[in-house]
Amino acid sequence: MSELVVVGGGKMGEALVGGLIAAGWSSASAITVVEPDDARRAELADRFIGLDVSAVPVAANGALVAVKPQHVASVCRSLGQLGVTRVLSIAAGVRIAAMEAELPLEVAVVRAMPNTPALVGAGAAAIAGGTNAAETDLVWAEGILGAVGTVVRVTEEQLDAVTGLSGSGPAYVFLVAEALIDAGVRQGLARPVATELTVQTLRGAAELLATGQSAAELRAAVTSPGGTTAAGLHVLESAAVRAAFADAVAAAADRSRQLG
Repeated sequence: MSELVVVGGGKMGEALVGGLIAAGWSSASAITVVEPDDARRAELADRFIGLDVSAVPVAANGALVAVKPQHVASVCRSLGQLGVTRVLSIAAGVRIAAMEAELPLEVAVVRAMPNTPALVGAGAAAIAGGTNAAETDLVWAEGILGAVGTVVRVTEEQLDAVTGLSGSGPAYVFLVAEALIDAGVRQGLARPVATELTVQTLRGAAELLATGQSAAELRAAVTSPGGTTAAGLHVLESAAVRAAFADAVAAAADRSRQLG
């Protein structure tokens, strides 16, 4: 019996398998990936030597559900019939109660919202435990998602806010990056130069934030009175950029609630 069955061999499933193996959480031979597409199964087998791939769910101690929301119910029913005792789902919008309704009563369910930087080992995820999820189940889920980034615990009601903030957040950052690159080009920089400077600026700013200083403190440190940064920030504040981000997070969170 596999230690973990990953149902869904898409990019996120692949990233998690790679992260688990790289982190030493498990060997490839202890993981089974379930993927119905023949070509995709072959790709996964080629990348992860020793990995077991299957077209249908198999018995395992625990399961990671990484399929489209419309397939979650049928996958949960199959896993329940195979005797899986704990399930971690990263399917967007599928509530814990809906999954528990398809599983035996004793199965522990943990619902998570990861984000796409998990593909490069820099993800941000939040988890919420279901009715039967004990501390050991939450630690198990943290171990899986922690292999590709940071994990925090929230209530299920807060997962919609997490979706609006970190789930959709990378797209907001990419939009900012696009805007900065285009702005640099308009000021006379070659696009490759503007791109390199923008990427490194965002990377460096994130590293500074990771030191523990607040965003407000770091902003103040680079903003001299009457200087260039102050002039640029005045334009952003006048354009209500701060409010626009708040509205974007709220809109994405509301949409998550509707989908659920």
